[in-house]
Amino acid sequence: MLWIKAFHIIAVTCWFAGIFYLPRLFVYHAMADDDTSKERFIIMERKLLRGIMNPSAIAAVLFGSILMWMNWATYQGQGWLHAKLTLVILLIAYHLMCRKIWLNFSRGENRHSHVYYRWFNEFPVLLLVGIVILVVVRPF
Repeated sequence: MLWIKAFHIIAVTCWFAGIFYLPRLFVYHAMADDDTSKERFIIMERKLLRGIMNPSAIAAVLFGSILMWMNWATYQGQGWLHAKLTLVILLIAYHLMCRKIWLNFSRGENRHSHVYYRWFNEFPVLLLVGIVILVVVRPF
């Protein structure tokens, strides 16, 4: 079980690294004026999304599911886990929004300014804080 937990933590760490960095790339992409820079950002964003974020998200959900399954008798009545899973669902939705934004950029259909992406970049911090507090403190 400790190996599964270790791989879950590694996957979550990698996933959040991408979740924090991709919207920062969107900020710079939205500020780019020349086609060469825009194409470079599309490639960087695609590699981050497909090469790091997607595999990390899948691994985090897989290892987390295994941990829940292995301890279901203990976890099923604990409210903190249900709250954490709600935040994880929001994180998955955020990840999918990042994919949609990348697709819009890759099609030349971005509708937002760099200021929007600066604010967009802040939301996963709240999710991370909530998830860590729920897992460590287990307030309910």
